[in-house]
Amino acid sequence: MDFPIIRRAREQGDHSQFVNGFIANGGIESRRARTQEIDLPGGANWVVQKFGGTSVGKFGVGIAEGIVVTHTKSEGTTNRLLRAARDVLEEEPEPGKYVEIVETIRRDHINAGERDVTAGNEEVLKKYADDVTAECYNLLKILESAQFLKAVTHQTMDMVMSVGEKLACLYMTAILQSRGVNAAYVDMSEVISFSYAKGLGDDFYTGLAKALGDRVRSLGDNVVPVITGYFGKVPGGLLEEIGRGYTDLCAALVAVGVQAQELQIWKEVDGIFTADPRKVPTARLLDSVTPSEASELTFYGSEVIHPFTMDQVIRAHIPIRIKNVMNPRNNGTIITPSRAEDDLYSAKRPGPLFRNRSVSNLMASNNNKDTPRRPTAVTIKGGITVLNVHSKKRTRAHGFLGGIFTILDKHGLSVDLISSSEVHVSMALHSEISLLSGQGEEELRIESESLRGAVEDLHKYGDVDLVPSMAIISLVGRQLRSM
Repeated sequence: MDFPIIRRAREQGDHSQFVNGFIANGGIESRRARTQEIDLPGGANWVVQKFGGTSVGKFGVGIAEGIVVTHTKSEGTTNRLLRAARDVLEEEPEPGKYVEIVETIRRDHINAGERDVTAGNEEVLKKYADDVTAECYNLLKILESAQFLKAVTHQTMDMVMSVGEKLACLYMTAILQSRGVNAAYVDMSEVISFSYAKGLGDDFYTGLAKALGDRVRSLGDNVVPVITGYFGKVPGGLLEEIGRGYTDLCAALVAVGVQAQELQIWKEVDGIFTADPRKVPTARLLDSVTPSEASELTFYGSEVIHPFTMDQVIRAHIPIRIKNVMNPRNNGTIITPSRAEDDLYSAKRPGPLFRNRSVSNLMASNNNKDTPRRPTAVTIKGGITVLNVHSKKRTRAHGFLGGIFTILDKHGLSVDLISSSEVHVSMALHSEISLLSGQGEEELRIESESLRGAVEDLHKYGDVDLVPSMAIISLVGRQLRSM
């Protein structure tokens, strides 16, 4: 499970030492800054740091010792929790099966604590073991209720998944405390107590950022909060409405709430490269990218940070830094808006309705050195299936495209790219699961029920064919249309 961390920087621009804060899929940590920095206006001495569950599992001690001041597992806690939730719905559940899973999770986390909490901290270890046992007991009660009701609702699934984050945060809190850090475990499950307009709109996110910030600030300057990325009940369910990236969103909203100097997303890579370094040996690390470039890279195959999550902090003029848990002294890649792009994130100055044909005018106020001379990066997105629809009519009928997208929406298929002519539409489809199976043209078959249903429905508009095993290669950069 992931978590965020909040800290105060020892100096402006010092990205290797911690002083105040920490979030993981589940957590936030904070410590008091040096006296001269405590009163920096606008909370500019806060840094929010978000760590993923994989990083915590493999580098928990390294994060605590090398970043904030190795817990390996054969099967992730998240997968075990998902399996436990599935087991309670089986028609003839194996007695005690999900109970065994929960006990395995409890035992593994306590063993990790016994291994990684430093000697001489028996009180810290005992409290950690008691807290882990209590969380696992609550998990059993949730699963028992779901089994009795024969239903795992969106809210139930959220509660089950949140246990992994809580355990990750308890683990990190114990490790930090055993190393002399005044860390505090903070469960954000009940943070949504404010009123907001119906739906998850700007009103909700503004209120949530304030609530998260107030909760962190209430702990005082001498505390390093380790907080859960899970922030409680939302209409329709957290996983369903926001997705697994809600922990990144939580970290972003905490950064906004405390008016942080920087949001750091810690991964197992040095940052964003000009290309995938596993495929391109000459790829180089980028010092910085703009939010629009980061959005394009994320959408077309290079996992950075979800554009919606990024918008929350960029609007508050907070830069985002991607760093490596295995190489904390590297500066990583920073995402910060350029002066021209800043207006696009400003609520006070919406973008113009019409643009000049040459987008170079957008950068007119910039110095020449700010104008890119070449594209920023190239990225590849594999697993693409191209769906072609050839109209049976000589000219396109009214509603042709609308009808096609209605069918795709009905079957839950999303389109990455579309190319259209008068009587032909070609669409690039992407899915996390395999759409097709088999080798060679003659052996291929449609594996996805959604795609199969869409193909059948699309026949009324014309001939349909599929092109498998394609990829989208994207050139990413600013002002590419003017090059």
